Formats: sequence, structure tokens, C-alpha cells
Amino acid sequence: MSSEVVEVEKQQQQSHKTGMAEKAASAALIGLTLLPLVVKVNPNFNVVATACLTVFIGCHRSVKPAPPSETMSKEHAMRFPFIGSAVLLSLFLLFKFLPKDLINTVLTSYFFVLGVLALSATILPALEKLLPAQWNEHMITAKLPYWKNVEVEFTKSQLVASVPGTGFCVWYVMEKHWLANNTLGLAFSIQGIEMLSLGSFKIGAILLAGLFIYDIFWVFFTPVMVSVAKSFDAPIKLIFPTGDIARPFSMLGLGDIVIPGIFVALALRFDMSRGREKTYFTSAFAGYTAGLLVTILVMNWFQAAQPALLYIVPGVIGFLGVHCAVRGEVKPLLEFDESVHSGEETDESQENDASNESVTAVADKKSD
Repeated sequence: MSSEVVEVEKQQQQSHKTGMAEKAASAALIGLTLLPLVVKVNPNFNVVATACLTVFIGCHRSVKPAPPSETMSKEHAMRFPFIGSAVLLSLFLLFKFLPKDLINTVLTSYFFVLGVLALSATILPALEKLLPAQWNEHMITAKLPYWKNVEVEFTKSQLVASVPGTGFCVWYVMEKHWLANNTLGLAFSIQGIEMLSLGSFKIGAILLAGLFIYDIFWVFFTPVMVSVAKSFDAPIKLIFPTGDIARPFSMLGLGDIVIPGIFVALALRFDMSRGREKTYFTSAFAGYTAGLLVTILVMNWFQAAQPALLYIVPGVIGFLGVHCAVRGEVKPLLEFDESVHSGEETDESQENDASNESVTAVADKKSD
């Protein structure tokens, strides 16, 4: 009985530490995002620090009692590079044969809706602590005016969160300021890392290997990737002021944050599932940071766009793989299946709840 209580307390302390780390990283990210408005910030430092903070926040937000809502299958991971290639080529052809303003207007409308949802979901946890508890629990059901069969469920807290989210998206559409673009891009990245799950490290390796080849091909062997990135006037990339008239902004695609980020997040949840400190998360996150630093160094050396995943993927998988091999835990890592573990974790949490209730009941009887 006492060991179970100690285990529950240990989990609560671990959760508290995770929450504090996320809050500190969030404050640092907000400060770094606003800093270029006041002083000149080295764009290389800005790219690396912003991307790493975003991955760190998204990973810690992905640690929840229930598994992430979207899990990728092996088939999806294998098809993803081909689907991505088809979408990228389609956009390239659209920008080539249709008016750029028309395409960007349609895409802006699409990302306006996505932006409201992403920003609202990102700021919701902070707002829920300030609003009445009942606002977070009771669901409101509404039917869309022209689609009577479509119902939308939301809480009052979600409705409140949508107000600043909508206002910010309106500012983005009207001004297209780099700060508005980056805020939406960061919200998309954090939500992507938080909500998506690879399920297992095997699926993650398949996905990263496929996108490793995808990124190299479309950047080094065709003008498609760079052309679309420059033409696409939507928050699919982060842009950082350089202060250089010839090259006013540096860019980093959201895929270079989200794709490796969901792999690093899986490493963190693997650590948490084993009740240990951030062992493999630390090595995977260090690999991501190292890969990003190498990307910046090579880009500046050759003065040319680089496929970031060329350096990030070996960094993440390499650092994690070597660390795992040194500890002799390759088999447990490869056998880890998040969907199976989440079911076991639910059963354990129910047992812990029951034991906590019995402990409380015993304490009440003793006090009587």
C-alpha cells in the first residue's frame, strides 16, 4: 500500500517538473519571438533557438494520461513521402501556370481557419486555469447554419480562446507581418508535435528515412522545393529578420520542426512510460539540436539552401541509437508500442485510483 502511494507521489512530482520545464521554455520562446522587434538578433541563433524551444514545448505537451489523438501506421509512414511529393509538385505547377495572388488568396483563407483552431488550442491550457471550472467541462453543441446535419461541440473556455485566436489571424491576413506568420507557424508546430504520434520507433524510423530521401531529392535535384517555399505566402515556414537588404529573411520549414519533433516526443513518452528521467529524450533532443546546427553551418558555408532533414535525421536517430546501444536497451526501445502501453497505463491508473480511495477511507476511519 505504501509503495503504491509513493509511486503516485513520484508521478505527481515528475508531472510537476515537466509542467515547470514547459512553462519556462514557453516564456523563453515568447521572449525570443518578440525580441527582433526591439533589437537585432542573429538569424542563425534565432533559427536554432526557436526550433529547439518549439520542439521542447511540443514534446512536453504531448505527455498526457491518454495517448495522442492521431497515430501513424506503418503504411501511412511509407506513403507519406510520396503523398508529400505529389502535393509539392502540384503546388509548383499551380504557382507556375496560375496567378500567384489567386493561389495565395485561397491558401490564406484555408490557413485562416486552421490558424484560429491551432492558436486557440495552444493558448487554451493557460486560459483554463483562469476561467471557472465549469467552463472547461460542460460541452455546448451547435449546428452550422447551412449544414444542419453537422454539429460542433465546444466548451466556453474554447470559445473564449477562439477570440484572441481569431483576432490574431485577422491581423495576419491584413498585414502578413513576419511576427504574425511566425506565431501561427509556431502554433501549428506545437500542435502537430503534441497531437501526432508515431506509435513506435520502427514507424518513426521508416518515416524519417523516407523524408530524408524526399528532402534531398526536392532540394538538391530540382528547383521545386525552394521555388514553392518562396512563392507560398502562408505560415508553412518560420521567417527570421536578418537586417540584410539583399537577404532580409532566413527561413525554416515547419516540416523540419514537426517531423523530427514527433520522433523526439516519442522518446520522451518512452522515458515516462518506464518511470525514469528524460534519458532518451535528452539524446534525441541533442541529436536534433546538433543536426540543426550542422544545417546552419553548411548553409552559410555554401551560401545555398540546404535540406535540413539531411542533417537532422542522422542526428536524431544516430544520437538515440548510440545511446540506446551503449545502455544495452535496443530491444526494449524497438519493441515499444505506444498503443499497447497506453492501455496498460490506463489499467494501472485505475488501480492507483482505487488504492488511493482505499488509503483515504482507512485514514478517515482512523480519524473517526
